[in-house]
Amino acid sequence: MTIDKRPTTLGELRASGWKPRSVKAELRDNLTRALRSGDTLFPGIIGFESTVIPEVVNAILAGHDMLFLGEKGQAKSRLMRQLVRFLDPAIPYLDIPADFRGGCPVHEDPTRPISAVGKAFLAEHGDRAPIAWWNREDRYAERLAPGTKFADVVGEIDPGKLAGGASMSVEESLHFGLIPRMHRAIFAMNELPDLDDLVQVGLFNILEERDVQIRGYPVRFDLDIVILFSANPSTYNRSGKVIPQLKDRIGSTIQTHYPLERDLGIDIMEQEAAREQGSDFLGGDYPVIIPRFMKEIVEQFAMTARKSKYVDHASGVSARLSIAMYRTMIASARQRAIRLNEKPAVPRISDLAHFHTAAAGKLELDMMGSHQLSEKQVLEAIAAEAIRTVFAEYVSQHGLAEIGEIFAKGVKIEVGDMLPSSHYEKLLKRVPPVWDKAFEVNASIDAGVRASCVEFVLSGLYAADRISRSQRHGTITYET
Repeated sequence: MTIDKRPTTLGELRASGWKPRSVKAELRDNLTRALRSGDTLFPGIIGFESTVIPEVVNAILAGHDMLFLGEKGQAKSRLMRQLVRFLDPAIPYLDIPADFRGGCPVHEDPTRPISAVGKAFLAEHGDRAPIAWWNREDRYAERLAPGTKFADVVGEIDPGKLAGGASMSVEESLHFGLIPRMHRAIFAMNELPDLDDLVQVGLFNILEERDVQIRGYPVRFDLDIVILFSANPSTYNRSGKVIPQLKDRIGSTIQTHYPLERDLGIDIMEQEAAREQGSDFLGGDYPVIIPRFMKEIVEQFAMTARKSKYVDHASGVSARLSIAMYRTMIASARQRAIRLNEKPAVPRISDLAHFHTAAAGKLELDMMGSHQLSEKQVLEAIAAEAIRTVFAEYVSQHGLAEIGEIFAKGVKIEVGDMLPSSHYEKLLKRVPPVWDKAFEVNASIDAGVRASCVEFVLSGLYAADRISRSQRHGTITYET
């Protein structure tokens, strides 16, 4: 049905053959159609194909409300928002003007209104009742739990209506909250355990009875709504944070997770950086070439942080950490390229010197342990471990440990994020040919890529305690 040919009255809608469906039936039917045609169900969601997505599909087919349970940065909100894809492009509703008994708080099904205003409007106009269309993109709303009050999501008595003579026990006295207004749509509540008990009771009542109770006055609504929740396991499973009755009424609990493999994490990191900055963000006047090992180190940083004894595992380490570090690393390389007019820009280990600005605040220290380290010291320890892990893989493949032997002869090499690539080329003319093995890491004749390889090997040798280093005025000197 095209926009131009959509019915504009109830009579035309009936003649078109349109039949009402519940939101859950709508999701189920459209998902079934997508499964049958082999469509990509959740575009941009990487690493959940055999774990999370099948469980979401089962929940939709079962007609369940859902809880997405996982640590921060595990795509919980994105999964919830993408469920909108399985709604119809638009649905009809009674176009009730504001001057008709104050207007209608919900998008009424033209054939089955649930509010007193909707029923009265339909009774008065019949098949002449005007019809408007509610687009699928507008049929999703979400709320963050901290600070949310009962009136925000359920509703409250409207003093103005009471002053006008309305009784507290009737629908006309209420100002409806977000959930009743999302009748025939999807509502998501982020961080469920942070909700006040009173609000949780209101949600429980909606899940159980699909009605609204405000200040002890039950106003029965046959609400048609899919309710989604998200929560962190550490708080959701803590006794007293979520009332048991509400937990019991949530149909399916979907457990999310971080990327199970480093390569998947890199794919997510690259996708998200491109999505936020545009697909051509590595191009432009100063194009960027990123050696594979630099991507691996950035993602390994996040993986190492998730296992670190210094980090609070209950909080988790968001995928946003590696994404922010990746973008900061590229920005540092591009700044050098602009200042030195060097093309292409190639990130080096020294470009990670600025990772504190991106990493700060994206992980929480384990304050209950005995480790009395500052956040900066923790980040530096995690970075060293990430470099050591990636370097060890390349050592076994390319035999790079031999390079460490040249430092026994008193060789010193100075590197830095603002030194030109030509500086590294001059240095290499004064050291043994064994350095050629370093370039097997990322074969290239480009001076910028070769400079990046040199820094990777040097930092790896330092992380493995094969050489020492000293820092001064933005440069690093490696020696025995």
